[in-house]
Amino acid sequence: MYKHLLIATDGSELADKGIAHGLTLAKGIGATVTFVTVSEQFPIFAWGGAMAGYAAGDELAVYQEESRKYGKEVLAKCKASADAAGVSAEVVHVEDKRPAEAILDLSQALGCDLIVMASHGRRGLGKLLLGSQTAEVLSYTAIPVLVVR
Repeated sequence: MYKHLLIATDGSELADKGIAHGLTLAKGIGATVTFVTVSEQFPIFAWGGAMAGYAAGDELAVYQEESRKYGKEVLAKCKASADAAGVSAEVVHVEDKRPAEAILDLSQALGCDLIVMASHGRRGLGKLLLGSQTAEVLSYTAIPVLVVR
């Protein structure tokens, strides 16, 4: 049924539940997995101030370096989990994109047939104020999404 799962993670404890669930499913059905983590763009509000050109440039470089380091750590952990479970897996770190956009683009580019991601399950005002990458993926994807709470 499913041959290629895209498992999205932000490295959080909640996302780890999605990873575990996705790997169990992939192993059970013999599917391959691609793990994705996304680093959003440098916050635009950080560019303010009198020394904006100098300070923000330094902050941008630090932000990018830390984002790459964190993404590498998160994905190394995912790959190790997949290897331990005997599941064939690749890893992708997408930089400078919104998570939902990156997940949707990558799932289409790789021909994935299921997206696995975790969600806090916020509703009402909390969802409106905080936004929901999961809700956005659910709204715009053409393939099934498995949401793990």
